[in-house]
Amino acid sequence: MQAAIDTATQQTLLRQIFDLVSARPSSACNFLPLPPLLAPAATSSSPDAPTQITYRHYATLYFILISTSTESPLALLDFIQVFVEALDRLFENVCELDLIFGFETLHAVLGEMVVGGVVIETGLEKIVAGVKESEGVKGKRKAVNASSSASLGKSSGFAGLGWATGTGSSWR
Repeated sequence: MQAAIDTATQQTLLRQIFDLVSARPSSACNFLPLPPLLAPAATSSSPDAPTQITYRHYATLYFILISTSTESPLALLDFIQVFVEALDRLFENVCELDLIFGFETLHAVLGEMVVGGVVIETGLEKIVAGVKESEGVKGKRKAVNASSSASLGKSSGFAGLGWATGTGSSWR
């Protein structure tokens, strides 16, 4: 088991990974070696030691995973694809604000896909149905309520969050 990483090291690691990923051309493959901060851990003989970065870039969003030598890089790309498609269906064209203000939905999608660090579901329809069922009467969460963006926090229940409930297959 890996030791906990302090916040300053986490921030440095995030910066290193983002710098590596964002500098790559779109024609480059989606696999990278570890950044310098994690590279010493890769020399460990443990199969749980991180060995590679797998990522996908969609519009302005980067989805990045650090994997071990026991993980299939192509399976990780598939995992990212299904994760993004599920978010896209639940948020209708997912964007940064959806992920920031709708983090509960993001966590619910991950909860439907991964249990105990093991991917248990990659069926898009099952994942989306499970999240919609767990959200119950709340319906689909909107990151920003466009109709009342000038009056954030007024009558929405939460500052900056708008809740829209839907019936049937319409989530607007």
